[in-house]
Amino acid sequence: MHGARLVVGLGNPGREYAGHRHNVGFMVVDRLADAMGIPLGQSKFEGRFAQGDLGKSRVLLLEPQTFMNASGESVAAAARFFKVGLEDLLVVHDELDLPFGRLQLKRGGGTAGHNGLESIAEQLGDPGFVRLRLGIGKPSGPNAKERVVGHVLHDFSSEEREGLPDLLERAVEMARAWLTVGLAEAMNRHNRR
Repeated sequence: MHGARLVVGLGNPGREYAGHRHNVGFMVVDRLADAMGIPLGQSKFEGRFAQGDLGKSRVLLLEPQTFMNASGESVAAAARFFKVGLEDLLVVHDELDLPFGRLQLKRGGGTAGHNGLESIAEQLGDPGFVRLRLGIGKPSGPNAKERVVGHVLHDFSSEEREGLPDLLERAVEMARAWLTVGLAEAMNRHNRR
């Protein structure tokens, strides 16, 4: 048995946030839990939590229910409890700097103003965890910067909604690849698509 690997989906709790772009992390982890047959039934580490096995790995799934900007409290508690190292922590999140439909796995890097990532990096004392970035695009044109909050805290457009199931499906595939074949091979297989 290898050590535990922790997959975290970021989002905001509550029905009014459920469909927002900022909640794609939750959407992916919900689907991953379904695919693995391990429902997120437990309430632990200030989040929705599940655990199961995939091959030789113990897999932990977590959706912090702390609101985005305190996500790190939930993540750090779970990581400490299960002694999960940075290389065994995957955070699934929305990414303004990628166009809608693009997915990218990477390890470490900046947080680009993403409150959830900032909170996790701060609580862990290190930004070197693995990220699965789901492109949500960003507003362009005048006042684009001011419109960012409205963009992330808003539902997908009808056009995007058509492509969303495929995007989430591919994200689940990438998360599973990371769990089964590791980061380098998962990046090889998926980052170019």
